[in-house]
Amino acid sequence: MPKHYRPPGKKKEGNAARYITRSQAVKYLQLSLSVFRRLCIFKGIFPRDPKKKVKGNHHTYYHMKDILFLKHEPLLDKFREMRAYEKKVKKAISKKNKDLAERLLTRKPTYTLDMLIRERYPKFIDALRDLDDCLTMVHLFAALPAIERENIQAERIHNCRGLSLEWQAYISRTHKLRKTFISVKGIYYQAEVEGQKVTWLTPHALQQVMPQDVDYKIMLTFLEFYETLLGFVNLRLYHSIKLKYPPILDPRLKALAADLYALTRYADAKDRTNGANNEESELRLAQLQDQLPANEPGALMHLVENVSGDNEEDEETRACKTLFKNKTFFLGREVPRESLLFVITAFGGVVSWEGEGAPFEESNQDINYQIVDRPTQSHRFISRDYIQPQWVFDCINARIILPTEDYMVGKILPPHLSPFVDNEAEGYVPEYAETIKRLQAAARNEILLMPGGVQDDIESAQNLLAAGIVDRTEAKQAAEAKQKMALHEKQYHEELKKEMEGVQYTPDANIGETKSDDEENMDDVSPQQLVKDDENMTMVSMSRKKRRLYEAMKISQGRKKANVETLETRKKNIQKNKKKSSD
Repeated sequence: MPKHYRPPGKKKEGNAARYITRSQAVKYLQLSLSVFRRLCIFKGIFPRDPKKKVKGNHHTYYHMKDILFLKHEPLLDKFREMRAYEKKVKKAISKKNKDLAERLLTRKPTYTLDMLIRERYPKFIDALRDLDDCLTMVHLFAALPAIERENIQAERIHNCRGLSLEWQAYISRTHKLRKTFISVKGIYYQAEVEGQKVTWLTPHALQQVMPQDVDYKIMLTFLEFYETLLGFVNLRLYHSIKLKYPPILDPRLKALAADLYALTRYADAKDRTNGANNEESELRLAQLQDQLPANEPGALMHLVENVSGDNEEDEETRACKTLFKNKTFFLGREVPRESLLFVITAFGGVVSWEGEGAPFEESNQDINYQIVDRPTQSHRFISRDYIQPQWVFDCINARIILPTEDYMVGKILPPHLSPFVDNEAEGYVPEYAETIKRLQAAARNEILLMPGGVQDDIESAQNLLAAGIVDRTEAKQAAEAKQKMALHEKQYHEELKKEMEGVQYTPDANIGETKSDDEENMDDVSPQQLVKDDENMTMVSMSRKKRRLYEAMKISQGRKKANVETLETRKKNIQKNKKKSSD
C-alpha cells in the first residue's frame, strides 16, 4: 500500500460532518419516518438550521450529536420489538391461526416514558418551566370528543380530564392562581407554583370543531408525553401538601360531572384530617419533651416549627386567599360552571350551582352574589346581587371587589382588560384601567396623580401643605405677640395718665381677667427673655417678605417706645417742679 493512500470518498468537514438530513438519519437508524418522528418528540430533539445547507434548502437537517443520542436510546429497541410483534400478529391472522393470534395479543410489549421524564427534567423546577404547552394540550383534549377514525379514544379523553381537574384542584386549594382572561380562543390562566409562572389556555365549554388539516398523530404523540409529565407533576404537588395521589373521588359526584367539586371536597377533608393528626403529634411531642436530655431543650418542638415554617404563604397568596373570603356565590345553568368554580374557590369564595349534587340550594339566605347570564329572571332575592360572569374575572385581575352596578344583568359590560398586557409599556392606558387604578388606590387609602400629572406634583402639594401649616403657626404666634404688646402698652399708657392726673393707679379688673394661663406662667420669666425668645422664634422660619414686615414693625415699636420715654421725662420734670413749689 502506498504511503499516501486514502480510502475512496472525500472526508467530510464543517457543516457536512456536523449536520445530517432527515432521510439520511432515518436510513442511518433503520427506522420508519413515523417512528423517527415519534422518538424525536419523546426525546425533545428538533430540527436545526445550519448556516450553510450542504444538501440544499429543501431538506430538513438534524445535528449529528442528536442522531447519535437517539441511536443509543433503549426506547428504540422497544419500538423495534413492537414492530416485530405487529408483523407476527398480522402473519398469524393471515394464516388463520386464531390460537397463536390470541396468545400473541395477550403478550403485547409495552413501554413507559418514566425514564425519559427523569432524563429531560432532572429537577422539579425544570418540569414546571416546561408546563405551559403541556397543560394547554391536556386541557384541549379533555374538551374534545372521542373519534375512532383519528384514533382519539375515550380513555385518553377521560385521562386528560382527570389530570386537568387534579391540577385545577391543587391550584384552587393552595390559592396559587394569579391572572385570568377570557378571549375568543378560550380562557387564559396564570398560576405561580414554587416561584415559577405557569400559563395555560383552556377551550370554551362548547362543541369543538375538528379541522381536517391537522395531523392528529403528532398531537397524540405529544399528548402521550405530556400525560406522563403532568402525572408526575401532580404526584409531586399533592405529596407536598400531604395528600394521597391519585385522589379517591365520590362516585356520585363523579357521575354528576362534578369532578372538580369532588376533588376540592377530598382536599378539604384530608386537610382537616391532617390538622387533627398535627394536634395529636404536638401533644405527643409535648409529652416527650420532659424525657429529652437536659442539653437538648426544645429539640422536637424546633422540628415542628421548621415543618410549619415550610408551608408559610407569601403576601400575594394571602391576598388572593382573602379576596372572596366570606362571600357566597350561586351559579346559574347558563354560565361556565367549571371555570367559575375553579377561580372563585381559588380566591377564597364558596360556590354552589343549580342542579343535583350542589352544596346548597338557590334559596339559601347566605348567598351574596348570583351569577347569571339571562336577560330575564323569574324570581329574585333582594339580599343578593345578580351579576354577569365577567365581574368575577375583573375582580380577580384587579384584586379588589369592584362595584356591581356596571355588571348587572342586561347592562352593557365594561371592557374586559387583559392582565397580561403592560399598558404603560404599550403607551396607551384605557379609560377603564384608570378607573380600576383609582378604585385600588381608594381601597389602599393612597393619593393618585391627576391625569397628565407627574410624581413631583404630589411631593410639591405635600410641601405646600407643610409650608401652609408652618405659615399658619407663625401667623398665630405673631398675632399672640402683637396682642400681648398691645395689652402691655395700653396698661402702661393708663398708668402714665393716672400719675399725671395725680390719682393713684389701680390695675383694671377686666384687664387682669383677660390674662390667659400662658401669660400667668410667663410672669415668672423676665420680659427681656420673653421678648428675645419670641424674636428668635419668629426670625428663624420667616420668608424675606415677612422678615421685612417684622423689621418695620420693630421700628414702629421703637418709635413708640421713644415717645413713651419722652413722656416719662416730662412727668419727672413736673413732679420735680411740684416739689420745689411746695418747698
